[in-house]
Amino acid sequence: MDLPFYIEIGAFRVHAHLVFEVLAFFVGFRYFLYLRKGKTDPIKAPDRVWIIIGATAGALLGSRLLGGLENPVLFFQGGGEAGWWYYYQQKTIVGGLLGGLICVELTKKWLGVRVSSGDLFTFPLILGILIGRIGCFLAGVEDGTHGLPSAVPWAMDLGDGVLRHPAPLYEILFLAMLWLGLYLTEQTYILADGVRFKLFMAGYLLFRLGADALKPGFRFDVGLTTIQIACILGLIYYYKVFVFPKRLVVKTR
Repeated sequence: MDLPFYIEIGAFRVHAHLVFEVLAFFVGFRYFLYLRKGKTDPIKAPDRVWIIIGATAGALLGSRLLGGLENPVLFFQGGGEAGWWYYYQQKTIVGGLLGGLICVELTKKWLGVRVSSGDLFTFPLILGILIGRIGCFLAGVEDGTHGLPSAVPWAMDLGDGVLRHPAPLYEILFLAMLWLGLYLTEQTYILADGVRFKLFMAGYLLFRLGADALKPGFRFDVGLTTIQIACILGLIYYYKVFVFPKRLVVKTR
């Protein structure tokens, strides 16, 4: 299979990355509605709508802000040759998650909502990111999620003739394992309110902290990318997941 991959629809050729990006949003949101329908939501419907709006706005802003800052030089030089188009093009899941988290917490404070709102989003988020990463893999080296050149046995030519770490596949495998791990954990333990989302965020940020070391891009003098630094800040926010793990469990089933 040649990368980047295009889907043939009659006389039209559609970039697979675009198709899977749209599918990620559509399927993820439909799955969220399905899960919400089957359970009693502790948050009132109007408040939940505002929380979704806050999450969406924060995700869009955070994704593009952190994405643009992946190359601080271009960010502060007006986007280089691409100009303002640079700020629109750049986006990252880590920025979307952290931006969404910040805006949700601000929205909840404004509404006076004190219960956790993230548990219901967890599995739809994992599903959406997983589907989106299939599109990233099929985009080859075009979207910047590819890995560094490598000589590992599973290194792949992602479209530029160079054997590389298939970074999107690493993430797909991790997300599948994270989903299974969370599911099996909840079959054994009753988790405290909000813990499912906290475990997802802490696990994903920890994974990206390591995985982004295998990707090309701008690095500060300390050897870290902008996304890795954002991951560290996010992990500091979720430090209780690692320091006080016993507080995560209410009781054993």
